[in-house]
Amino acid sequence: MSDTVKVGFVPLSAPVRGILVVFCDEQLKLGTATRKALGTASETIKRAAAANQFKGKSGAALDILAPDGIKADRLIVIGAGKPSDLKEKDFLKFGGVTSGKLNAGSHAMTIIAELPDAPMTADQAAAIAAGVRLRAYKFDRYKTRKKDGENGVVRADVSVAVADAAAAKKAFAPDAHIVDGVNLARELVNEPPNVLYPEEFARRASQLRKLGVNVEVLDVKAMTKLGMGALLGVAQGSVRPGRTVIMRWNGGKKGETPVAFVGKGVCFDTGGISIKSAGGMEDMKGDMGGAACVVGLMHALAARKARVNVVGAIGLVENMPDGNAQRPGDIVTSMSGQTIEIINTDAEGRLVLADVLWYVAKKFKPKFMVDLATLTGAIMVALGTDHAGLFSNNDELSERLAKVGLETGEKVWRMPLGPEYDKQIDSQFADMKNTGTRNGGSITAAQFLQRFVDGTPWAHLDIAGTAMGAPKTEINQSWGSGYGVRLLERLVSEYYESKK
Repeated sequence: MSDTVKVGFVPLSAPVRGILVVFCDEQLKLGTATRKALGTASETIKRAAAANQFKGKSGAALDILAPDGIKADRLIVIGAGKPSDLKEKDFLKFGGVTSGKLNAGSHAMTIIAELPDAPMTADQAAAIAAGVRLRAYKFDRYKTRKKDGENGVVRADVSVAVADAAAAKKAFAPDAHIVDGVNLARELVNEPPNVLYPEEFARRASQLRKLGVNVEVLDVKAMTKLGMGALLGVAQGSVRPGRTVIMRWNGGKKGETPVAFVGKGVCFDTGGISIKSAGGMEDMKGDMGGAACVVGLMHALAARKARVNVVGAIGLVENMPDGNAQRPGDIVTSMSGQTIEIINTDAEGRLVLADVLWYVAKKFKPKFMVDLATLTGAIMVALGTDHAGLFSNNDELSERLAKVGLETGEKVWRMPLGPEYDKQIDSQFADMKNTGTRNGGSITAAQFLQRFVDGTPWAHLDIAGTAMGAPKTEINQSWGSGYGVRLLERLVSEYYESKK
């Protein structure tokens, strides 16, 4: 559906087409160009607002059918709240609210990008356009029939009328690639596991070569040679062999140290021998949300020609209870040489990440590593589904992630790490156990991962509550949210990308 909603920019003076969208404040005040476009319909807004108790609160919408005084089929008034309170992410929300008003069928829509006190900037108009496209995404490719009451396909040609259309188009150019990256991540998470298994995931990641990304796929033979015993131990229970995919975008200065992002890619997680309960197991097709984010991020950075060197690495496996599956009590040797006693085969994601983190740290020696993983249910107990858990050995990296999280709305909350938690994963038979007790489960998982970063500045994002099945928002109605792409793209662009 995202490809069926097209967004462009026109001058404020351009003729209105189809549905008209305008903005007001909490006093129902309208901008100059808006009043001119509405003419006598401005009075209609006042009457309709009174009848619907519409107060212009931020993100509220008033929908008026066949309004008098203008040729528009519908007039949608979006509340902007108090203009002085507006933040960058609010404009993304406004675009999402607007997009949500599109019904099945073909539409033309004009959005007058003007606040009551001034025209919107090019960046604000671009954010509205991005919000329109993010909300429009829908995953329904496997539906051959629509149930009664389900919306059909929306085809819309959306024009954002703005003071400087050329500047808005320029501002939106990178945003459009970021939206594509988010929607790619959503697509991967939403795919069924019989379609998206490790080999197919690796094939799709390899399509980034079209954007100039260098992609290397490590098969079982290559991983065995490298000594990736932790990852391979998880993969051995499935007839679908595991893969590790290394993606490199070299947009920065030649030889400059890269930044690195690592994703957990468990394409389906039964729990292995420590099998999960049947209820809700179908959701475990999304246990590769971290890997999906890394692929979406690499797409966004490469497509907009980011001036930075980036490594994206994903470990891809299925965790299945086959006769060849690893057992509780097994001891595996990771690529680092550290040995791990398997206590619970359902604590598999950290095993996958252990080898990929070590590989990236040793081979590329990055400025920092950020890993993303739908790692623990414990993080949802702690933080719910509005924040990802942030664990880090570096205060500066943590502070930057927290800042861009607030800017983008993809929020993180820092959780503790400390040597006292190591006691829970000490093993009497190996260097460590793969899980501790129930208490502090997300912390001990992060403490485990820290043993494989080799001193590299590092942050771990536990996205179990935010990557899949999170509450719907103004800009996301998809089960797979694409969480992390916008967060990490902003981290790169704001702090690590060359400005020249």
